[in-house]
Amino acid sequence: MNFLFAWRYFKAKKSTNAINIIARVSMAAIVVGAASLILVLSVFNGFEDLVKSLYTSFYPDIKVLPGKGKTLVLSPDQLKKLSAVQGVHALSLMAQDNALLQSGEYRTTAYLKGVDENFTKVTGVHDKVVRGKFELGTEDHPLAVLGSGIESALNTEADRAIVPLSVYMFRKGSGDITSDPLNSLSNENMATSGVFMIQQDFDDHYVITNLAFVKRMLGLKPDEYGGVEIGLNDPRQAAALKPVLQQMLGSNYLVQTRYEQNQSLYNVMGTEKWFIYVLLTLILVVASFNMVGALTMLVLEKQKDIHVLKALGATGGRIQRIFLSEGILLAVLGGACGILLAVIICWLQSKYHLVPLQGGSFLIDYYPVKLVATDFLLVLSTILIVALLASWIPARKAATTAIELR
Repeated sequence: MNFLFAWRYFKAKKSTNAINIIARVSMAAIVVGAASLILVLSVFNGFEDLVKSLYTSFYPDIKVLPGKGKTLVLSPDQLKKLSAVQGVHALSLMAQDNALLQSGEYRTTAYLKGVDENFTKVTGVHDKVVRGKFELGTEDHPLAVLGSGIESALNTEADRAIVPLSVYMFRKGSGDITSDPLNSLSNENMATSGVFMIQQDFDDHYVITNLAFVKRMLGLKPDEYGGVEIGLNDPRQAAALKPVLQQMLGSNYLVQTRYEQNQSLYNVMGTEKWFIYVLLTLILVVASFNMVGALTMLVLEKQKDIHVLKALGATGGRIQRIFLSEGILLAVLGGACGILLAVIICWLQSKYHLVPLQGGSFLIDYYPVKLVATDFLLVLSTILIVALLASWIPARKAATTAIELR
């Protein structure tokens, strides 16, 4: 009944055209606000998916690291037990440390990461090789796959380099390096086989080669590693498997899910998304002042109707709910139109890439968008709350109007 009155008031011709104009303007503000919220949240979702896909290419589902120091010891029996855990697809042993790389007169520092043959089963780095091949060689004849930033810093072409790279690394337990730094260094040559391109954080800092070569450079023992990277049959089970693996290994080992390996990144993305949501909600609140004006003028317009309804027995609460319903009606119509507009724009952006990214990204050249059902619920809830707050004062004024029939 309340919405029936609200609908009739919404459609009815007003005595003053300004009321119609203000009502339409208030609804248009809600349309723009709803569309803006959905569009911005969708862009954040798109970028979040893009960034996660990039980091998924480099980071495994679960990673086991030493609780203290840079290395851990894993016996063949421990590795066998880890492999037997239900849900574990593959294990990849690794070791990494800082290295100085030199090609002719060019030098740069990088993380030299040694991996075994199972590395391709737990990450997608091999799929990101843009030139050359993902070949790591052997302990005696090592090959390296360079990040594109490292390749540029060394002024070389990794897929066709004739002159090998010189690699310098500090051996484990080398003591006081200030007294005799040369005696603490391992120096060997390493050829290159290809170059990968994922994301700047990886491209500018990582070089991947075989595990045996890095262990020899660092002076690690046979059962000593930098960590274990674990691939799962179902990555969604990582959180459930983490405590199982942690209990099996003990407190001297640190077990991390992919989220925990990049926790600061995910926290920053989440914070930015909610900050923008709050900012746009505040803009929507400011825009709702038009609704306050429209409903206030409508209350003045419908004074006679209010008097008649009260004379027929309508309570103040009933009158208040009628005008609250009017505000909700404006919000729902505006919100629905805004969401529909946002969906159409997102579809056009996904299909035709209407809005390009400036700067020439090598990954995508347009803003990615992704519609999520929870965003629709969030935006609709926000609009309804704002509409109720904006409608409260005019509705309360209508409810307290004294009966005056002439």
